[in-house]
Amino acid sequence: MTIVRSFRLWCLAFVCVLAVALLDAPSTASAQVRIAHLESLVKCPACDDLSVAQSNATSSIAVRHDITRRVYEGESDNKILTSLEATYGTSILLSPSTSGLGLLLWLVPLGVLLALAVAGVRMVRRR
Repeated sequence: MTIVRSFRLWCLAFVCVLAVALLDAPSTASAQVRIAHLESLVKCPACDDLSVAQSNATSSIAVRHDITRRVYEGESDNKILTSLEATYGTSILLSPSTSGLGLLLWLVPLGVLLALAVAGVRMVRRR
């Protein structure tokens, strides 16, 4: 198997994994699914590295009730997360935001992957 074929197979595998990850994203069809998804995104205010879905701390229970209430009131996911950020600070979310410095945390790994792909293509072309 040549290096070019191997590189193509790795690229194909990467695209397949990416497609599965995107297609496996939670559906917002029902309120319970939305609530569970939002609870998995929000960090427990009193715990280290636990989501409110995983924690039984009093503050986590309060956040879960708040999320449930807001979902049934018809608020969007983005509005709920923004409101929680305003109340508890930016560290309440388990994943970095997609603006400001948080955007850099998302773009740097993608840039590294792109640089590795370009380097791989160049290496294959030299041989």
